[in-house]
Amino acid sequence: MTDTLTPPQRSERMSRVRGHDTKPEIRVRKLLHSMGFRFRLHRRDLPGRPDIVLAKYKAAIFVHGCFWHKHDDPNCRLARMPKSRIEFWGPKLEANQLRDRRVERELTAMGWSVLLLWECEMKDEELLRRKILQVLGHEGAVVARD
Repeated sequence: MTDTLTPPQRSERMSRVRGHDTKPEIRVRKLLHSMGFRFRLHRRDLPGRPDIVLAKYKAAIFVHGCFWHKHDDPNCRLARMPKSRIEFWGPKLEANQLRDRRVERELTAMGWSVLLLWECEMKDEELLRRKILQVLGHEGAVVARD
């Protein structure tokens, strides 16, 4: 199967793909802020430049796009493989997964807690809250809400 877009159209579409400050990432940042947590973004001194870093808790949060990071959840509808150029996309997405695993191992070896949040989880705010509190060691805590 071939690409349905011309090379200039594909180039223009791909140029709109954001690497950071994505909608899911901003949603998690707003949630963290409403919960009373303060954080830094994209710390270059840490492996993988985590999307969100809570140094006080030694926690790194990655907000992964389901397509780009090949979400393994069979219920995730956002992690579909493209039908065209499989010879390109297969290795590309596999390499992204391998890099993600390596970065997680490196951070864990440095004593950091790592939380992976997926794009498809963004609609369930309670799930996000529970995951955040768990990684920060506040499982039973009640935190401020807007």
